[in-house]
Amino acid sequence: MALVLQLLLLLLSRAQGDPGASLDGRPGDRVNFSCVGVSHPIRWAWAPSFPACKGLAKGRRPILWASSSGTPTVSPVQPFAGRLRALDPSIRRLELLLSAGDSGTFFCRGRHEEESRTVLHVLGDGADCRAPGPTHGSMNPQLLIPLLGAGLVLGLGALGVVWWWLRRSLPHPPRPLPRFALSPLYRSTRESQAPEASKGGGADCRRPGPGGGKGLGIGRGW
Repeated sequence: MALVLQLLLLLLSRAQGDPGASLDGRPGDRVNFSCVGVSHPIRWAWAPSFPACKGLAKGRRPILWASSSGTPTVSPVQPFAGRLRALDPSIRRLELLLSAGDSGTFFCRGRHEEESRTVLHVLGDGADCRAPGPTHGSMNPQLLIPLLGAGLVLGLGALGVVWWWLRRSLPHPPRPLPRFALSPLYRSTRESQAPEASKGGGADCRRPGPGGGKGLGIGRGW
């Protein structure tokens, strides 16, 4: 009979938890969670009230585990990293530095599957918050770097095509006319022939006068 009563109490505790545990706070406050009605706590979990505010899916996610070494293990990927710590090795009490979006239900689960729950409400949290994500004008750096590289390559390629097209479409400047110059040998030959031609022409143009022939004939006859 006693065993049946313990099982009923266990099922009731799992269904209802600790309905009176509730905490309120503001961002920047420190609040403490207590694991009530659990003999041997082994882990803590958190179910956000407004998961969209944190960019998370609905449901529970583990945030802290008990360790055989006596040092509790805090999940490095949970949203409370750096803000959550256990106040004792048995993880019965936790301390959390509040931040916006921390509102939700914190569950303390025991070795025998019993659990307690504490509802936290952070002032300012609400369902009308905007999910965190890339804002206008911002982009993930892992995507931005390849896009910048591709844009640079495309830009250089387009610039090369434009430069090639301009070179083909612009008229070529007119070529200079060829200049003909006399060679030094040809010039000296022309200059040497000019005086001789002038002298020879003067001798051929001289003709004997009327008295000249007569004088010669008279002399010969004598």
